[in-house]
Amino acid sequence: MAGQGQIAEDLGLARNAAAYYLKLSESVLQQTPSHTALAEAVGSGFTQYAYAFVAFEADKLEATDSRAAQRLRQRAARLYERAHRQTMRALELQRPGFAAALAAHANARPNTAPPRTHPAPLQLAPHQVALAYWAAASWGGFIALSKDRPDVVADLPLAMKLAQLAYDIQPEHGQGSLAVLMAQFELARPGGTAAAAERYLAVADRASGSPAPATLVARAESLALPAGDRAAFEALLRQALAVSAERRDLASQVLRARAQWLLDTLDDRF
Repeated sequence: MAGQGQIAEDLGLARNAAAYYLKLSESVLQQTPSHTALAEAVGSGFTQYAYAFVAFEADKLEATDSRAAQRLRQRAARLYERAHRQTMRALELQRPGFAAALAAHANARPNTAPPRTHPAPLQLAPHQVALAYWAAASWGGFIALSKDRPDVVADLPLAMKLAQLAYDIQPEHGQGSLAVLMAQFELARPGGTAAAAERYLAVADRASGSPAPATLVARAESLALPAGDRAAFEALLRQALAVSAERRDLASQVLRARAQWLLDTLDDRF
């Protein structure tokens, strides 16, 4: 089992390697901006880098240096926006008018609008699911860190609709990562409920074969913490530590580090 020092070292190495890889990949993408796999790689790379190495660092700094934390969050927001721009550009190039069609669907009110105002059906191709997932995930991250920008926050229904389009085709995409995103969007939307979010997380559990670090940490932060349930919060995080200890992928190790930090700061939350 890797100790915290080893995890920090591994993440440090991954951070250094990712910075070089992202610059190179984005440069290549400029030459073929509609290339699905390359756009996915750039979108996923910037989104995960923003979450794992910038936004998380901001969270840890908040209690001791709020100004530094704010600067990091602003940087993370720019990285999320960069990921979103590249992935949406690829979708738009593959299907001209996609962004406008997405906006029309997100803003449609089928129960009140006259039939002639309904937008034409909008669907993704199966090979676009991953691209749409990263576009929606990065969009959600950008929105979450831009609460002082009403123009950005107003795009939440569009991000949710994009994630829903992907979910309609492949709900278990990414071993449940898409379902986790849907749960987070459910809780972010006006009128969202914990019960609906839990249904998405159950899909994520099925996709991964068992509760994964992502679903456990999501349940702890998004369900147990707002409910003030300290016992559930702690139990979920300890389970996340145990599960992630058996996984060597970067995402699991990032979530392991986050779960440990949340446990270390438990008294600050309850």
